Amino acid sequence: MGLDDDAREYHRQEPPGKIEIETTKPTNTQRDLSLAYSPGVAAPCRDIAADPESVFEYTAKGNLVAVVSNGSAVLGLGDIGASASKPVMEGKGVLFKRFADIDVFDIELDIDSVDPFCEAVKAMEPTFGGINLEDIKAPECFEIEERLREEMDVPVFHDDQHGTAIISGAALMNAVDISGKELSELDIVFSGAGASAIATARFYVSLGARKENITMCDSSGIITEERVAAGEVNEYKSQFASEAQGGDLADAMEGADVFVGLSVGGIVSQEMVRSMASDPIIFAMANPDPEITYEDAKDARDDTVIMATGRSDYPNMVNNVLGFPFLFRGALDVRATEINEEMKAAAAEALADLARKDVPDAVVKAYGDDPLQFGPDYVIPKPLDPRVLFELAPRVAEAAMESGSARTEIDLAKYRERLEARLGKSREMMRVVLNKAKSDPKRIALAEGTDEKMIRAAYQLSEQGIAEPVLLGDADTISQTAAELGLSFRPEVVDPDDRDVSGYGERLYELRKRKGITKREADDLVKRDTNYLGSVMVETGDVDAMLTGLTHHYPSALRPPLQIVGSAEDTDTVAGVYMLTFKNRVIFCADTTVNQDPDAETLAEVTRHTADLARRFNVEPRAAMLSYSNFGSVDNEGTRKPRDAVSILQSDDGVNFPVDGEMQADTAVVDDILNGTYEFSELDDAANVLVFPNLEAGNIGYKLLQRLGGAEAIGPMLVGMDEPVHVLQRGDEVKDIVNLASVAVVDAQE
Repeated sequence: MGLDDDAREYHRQEPPGKIEIETTKPTNTQRDLSLAYSPGVAAPCRDIAADPESVFEYTAKGNLVAVVSNGSAVLGLGDIGASASKPVMEGKGVLFKRFADIDVFDIELDIDSVDPFCEAVKAMEPTFGGINLEDIKAPECFEIEERLREEMDVPVFHDDQHGTAIISGAALMNAVDISGKELSELDIVFSGAGASAIATARFYVSLGARKENITMCDSSGIITEERVAAGEVNEYKSQFASEAQGGDLADAMEGADVFVGLSVGGIVSQEMVRSMASDPIIFAMANPDPEITYEDAKDARDDTVIMATGRSDYPNMVNNVLGFPFLFRGALDVRATEINEEMKAAAAEALADLARKDVPDAVVKAYGDDPLQFGPDYVIPKPLDPRVLFELAPRVAEAAMESGSARTEIDLAKYRERLEARLGKSREMMRVVLNKAKSDPKRIALAEGTDEKMIRAAYQLSEQGIAEPVLLGDADTISQTAAELGLSFRPEVVDPDDRDVSGYGERLYELRKRKGITKREADDLVKRDTNYLGSVMVETGDVDAMLTGLTHHYPSALRPPLQIVGSAEDTDTVAGVYMLTFKNRVIFCADTTVNQDPDAETLAEVTRHTADLARRFNVEPRAAMLSYSNFGSVDNEGTRKPRDAVSILQSDDGVNFPVDGEMQADTAVVDDILNGTYEFSELDDAANVLVFPNLEAGNIGYKLLQRLGGAEAIGPMLVGMDEPVHVLQRGDEVKDIVNLASVAVVDAQE
């Protein structure tokens, strides 16, 4: 089955299409319905009538965008009409929701004339917070957007014009920097003179390019003043008419610094590329076939060719999804009246800046594990980079406020946190810990300091002010790797070959001399095994916390910290906890990594530690002891163990959180079962701390919840240690290291 057939099946599966409407408020009871509709709905209606701005408080308008088209210029398909364009417009709505959590109604208008089209869209202003015009042919699209921007009081944005302009503008800024040229001195050639090309040329001028240095070509050749005078080009193309003599695209490209292709595939030859100035910038963005292939452009010359296309299978993909969702997100959140030049420039600058930052592992994996590092083959971020939302939208919102487009002012620092929460509950929860960590950063030893991920994590910890990382390992390797990654920082390094670590050997010997370790063995361990070195550094207080485990099996990574740091004074129990974040709830699962068959006392201790951990995330714990029995429905040694643990906790005056059990897993997490059937339970709501009866159940349980429940997992977080030590899972990503390091810093603070 080919791609076309797959796409047909994808769209026709029940329910047909790609979107549906869901309610956001309860509608289960008669009272719910009376609030949602008659008679309760009358109250917000009266308020809006008295204060029109309150529509943003009472309705979805502030997060609702109309994607409007007449299907007259659908990418790659041409004038296919309004109905045939609907799958494309639904798809645009999917992208809005997926990347920026913006709701969309797609509106397909069977209207070709400018006046009635504008009247129809203008009449919808009370419904929408913004209008995204899509796939409307030129030159009508210019007039439609200009009129609607003047006549409407919400943002109106024709993505076909401005999307490519913004994304390629970001790429151009970085390409110019890499090539060592000046934007104002560039000779720029455009192939294509449609809506996108004209808007892109205008935008480049707003960024600093000179209009007189831009040569625009259409299918008849260079657009010249002579052709304008002869009436051969419309008023929009004439803006970029050249005073020079005419010629074709090959003539225009000779000596040019930049080629911008927004036309048709295969019209640029290698000879034309060779005729360009040194280190040329080539944006061949015709889809699906670029004006010249990536391979041909690169092979045409020996110097640096910075190449971008509209394709995902080559570096530097100019994809509009990097722009429109986040532009509208920032505009909607300050209730902007328009998307102006300042906001578009802010978006391009944010994208350009983001391309210079270290790329998350998840993004690298999504694109085939090929290295992504700022340079000729990476001048713009990838579309699946989740950071685009909270890097670009705040810059757009700030530009809207500074330029006078915003109706309301927002706190940009808090706004970033709100945006992160839109990407998932885990980001919202981690923001609590990150903010605590940043308030008082601590020194943290990264035991596997020569590993690339550890070095990248150290850079982020230092850059964001979360911690003061101390990398353990060979200093030359660390320095070389950091340089290769383009990370401009000088971390603290403890290299056992260059630094006197004999004192740590002596301390290890003192701690373990009656546990079978000789003086020579102790000295050798701190020199060759950074897990032992880091553990002693934590124990002596030379660092405040430690992370390890990235390249070791969990038991072998955990052994040195347990031997040297040990458990806290008031407990003999250490446990591993995962925090699972779902869309609207958070659950802490324990023990998932350490205790194979805990007794009742151990289960009680694990519960205490996990409750303390939950509070570090500002979550009030409600603990459930899990079993296959509900409150004595089965009585045997296995079910008595969690029951006895509950008795231990409930008799402890120091326990200030509700705990109950033994109970089945669904009883613990479904409030209707818990309080509907077992009204005597000590829990007044569903549990958020789940304590499993043994390691096998805990490990299986959290992984099933994570995979089948679609949860994000943060952990494993070690609780019960005497000093903050956390053991990563092998192969964890940089974000996991940063997250656990943040938890360790908060542990150290407390």
